[in-house]
Amino acid sequence: MIAITGGGTGGHLKIAKVIKEELNKKEIKPIYIGSTKGADREWFENDAGFEKCYFLNSEGVVNKKGIGKVSSLFNILKLSFEAKKILKKHNIKAVFSVGGYSAAPASFGAILSNIPLFIHEQNAHIGSLNKILKPFSKKFFNTFLYDDPYPVEDIFFETARVRNELKTVIFLGGSQGAVAINDLAINIAEELDKRGIKIIHQTGKKDFQRVKNFYQSKGIDAEVFDFDKSLIEKIKKADFAISRAGASTLFELAANQIPTLFIPYPYAVGDHQYHNAKFLADKNAGFAIRQNKITPKKVLDIIFDAKLTDISLNLSKINQKNGAKMIVDRILNVLSV
Repeated sequence: MIAITGGGTGGHLKIAKVIKEELNKKEIKPIYIGSTKGADREWFENDAGFEKCYFLNSEGVVNKKGIGKVSSLFNILKLSFEAKKILKKHNIKAVFSVGGYSAAPASFGAILSNIPLFIHEQNAHIGSLNKILKPFSKKFFNTFLYDDPYPVEDIFFETARVRNELKTVIFLGGSQGAVAINDLAINIAEELDKRGIKIIHQTGKKDFQRVKNFYQSKGIDAEVFDFDKSLIEKIKKADFAISRAGASTLFELAANQIPTLFIPYPYAVGDHQYHNAKFLADKNAGFAIRQNKITPKKVLDIIFDAKLTDISLNLSKINQKNGAKMIVDRILNVLSV
């Protein structure tokens, strides 16, 4: 039996999801150990692909100070022993961590139990917890450092195409939205429309009505939505994207071979979104621009001067299909030795 742990945000949870699905293909139902905080419950509480799901009262430590930090550390220690009991109950042979504070109890529980710990670090900048756990891991997966495959759902590869002509631009602010990206879209939408470029725009729920009202007031026939579980259906129609640079989003866009201007979230821990985006920009496989450096002219110049075909072809070399399978096979091979 295998345990998957970690989460908190969509980037972590997407990795947990694709690894779980790969294990299910091999008729293995893992257990999941996450947190009552974050999005863990929302994603997995009713997921039949898991044998059992546990949500512990874990929370982040990094942003805490003084007594709060000490209290959080003590809570993780206590929960680690609780996780250790869970691992023993299910006769767990390996723990796969996707990082985030949700992963702390089960990861430390694995170390205390002498159970092999496998870690997937999504970002170019290694998270605080993963820095601590890395020396204790059996294998530390990271695409930026070691060229390990990044697990992406097959559909992003299966619908990939080389972009040769600019007809449609998609703005992606994530499910929560990104006001900076929404404002940028508003500032350049009329110019895009004037040049005959179609617009697809994911606004996030909070900003949906404001953005939708703008397009209607300007008579621009944009495809506006707040959230869509089948986001690939929107992405595959577009020829250029403007997006944040969370790792899962970055590698999904790369898999689909869509040239992208990344505007990293400026407050991401360790500035990891900028480092993620720079990874592609350095390979001529995308663009990265700081949020405070955005101007409509600069962005329009990037969009219309981009060598779409070259970038799209470069993106095909960034990652490989079956990343989840390769990771799962590596874990199972270690266990079979």
